[in-house]
Amino acid sequence: MNKPEYIIPTMEEIAAIRPRHRAMSTFSGCGGSTLGYRMAGFDVFWANEFVPAAREVYQLNNPTTLVDARDIREIHIREATGIKIGDLELLDGSPPCAAFSGSGKGAKLWGKEKSYSDKTQRVDDLFEEYIRFVDSLQPWVFVAENVAGMMKGAAQGYFKQVLQKLRDCGYNVKVKLLGAHRLGVPQARERLIFVGVRNDFERDPVFPLPMPYRYTVREILPYVKRLRLGGMPDKWRHPDRPSPTIFASDADKPESAYFSAGGWIETENERRKFTIEELKIICSFPADFQLTGTYAQQWERLGRAVPPLMMRAIAQPIATLIDEIKESRR
Repeated sequence: MNKPEYIIPTMEEIAAIRPRHRAMSTFSGCGGSTLGYRMAGFDVFWANEFVPAAREVYQLNNPTTLVDARDIREIHIREATGIKIGDLELLDGSPPCAAFSGSGKGAKLWGKEKSYSDKTQRVDDLFEEYIRFVDSLQPWVFVAENVAGMMKGAAQGYFKQVLQKLRDCGYNVKVKLLGAHRLGVPQARERLIFVGVRNDFERDPVFPLPMPYRYTVREILPYVKRLRLGGMPDKWRHPDRPSPTIFASDADKPESAYFSAGGWIETENERRKFTIEELKIICSFPADFQLTGTYAQQWERLGRAVPPLMMRAIAQPIATLIDEIKESRR
């Protein structure tokens, strides 16, 4: 079949989309998820981001959004926003996942503080804070994102607890492992997606269908002959498939590093690191999305974010579901 052209909307085009639903975002990072929601017709009017460098980028690209800088543990959300219980249409959140990465091997980090970007904090309890927001706000729908490792190894028990606690908040909850490369992004990045719909609506959670095509690196960066991301030094890949996952830490790995020596490409004439402009394309960010800081900091922002086109694909059927709920309440 003929693939549609790989197109990432510009920030101006996204700003011109008329929102029809309201959403709030937690653990917002630089705003990858928010861009996807905005493309799908959501007004993300409030966000929370604890990391200063990420918050700076989020605010730069979302100047009209109120970004709460506090540790989420300190926020009483209805007091902070004035939102009445049950009024919010969608709550989004991507609790930091370091304690669940590596197929569940991050259990040794549970209960301990860990460096995360330019901050240090305990991260294994942050999903509990997201659940607190769900329970307090009772949004129509919630979406939570995490790594696949949350379902593996020692983390399986915690995953089951989280799922039950979300259901106990009064929601029909389903979970799927989705791949960005099957949702219009030229990057093989898998994420665990929780979708919950409030029980009183008597609706099932919805997820996007996988697209019947995948974009390859060659199609979006035709001059790339080989690339290496997050692998062993000589584990080069040809560009006739989606890019491997872009890791936040790949920016500062030298070519001589034995593990995770990623982020390199070969063209006809040179071997070099990816440019930020190339990473934006692979991560499905608009070319005019603004980043700040050093090369490594900009790479980190992109590497930690949910690819916007992936989140757009997730948000679109949810937007339709909310339309149906609105219609049924008239």
